[in-house]
Amino acid sequence: MKPLGDRTEHYWLAQRMAQLTQTDLVAAMAQAELSQEDWAEVVERCRGCTWEAGCTRYVAAHERAAQTEEVAPEPCVNKDRFKRLKTALEAQA
Repeated sequence: MKPLGDRTEHYWLAQRMAQLTQTDLVAAMAQAELSQEDWAEVVERCRGCTWEAGCTRYVAAHERAAQTEEVAPEPCVNKDRFKRLKTALEAQA
C-alpha cells in the first residue's frame, strides 16, 4: 500500500483539478452538494492516489496553457466525484 501524500499538497492539487474541470466547489458547498466531510474525503482519496506525479504535471501544463477540461483525466481518483458535482450544479442553474 502506498503511503499517503502530504495533506496540504493534495488539498491544493485537488483544488486545482476542480478548477481545471470548472467544478465550483464553493457553489457545491453553498448548495449542499458537497459537505466538509465530502471535501475531506476528496483530499484523502487524492493523498492515496498513485498518479500524483502525472497529475501534478497534467494540472501544471493545463494551467500554463489557461486550458480547462470538461472532466478530469481518467487516472484521477476524484474524476467521477468532480463530474457528479458539476452535473448537479448545472442542473440547479
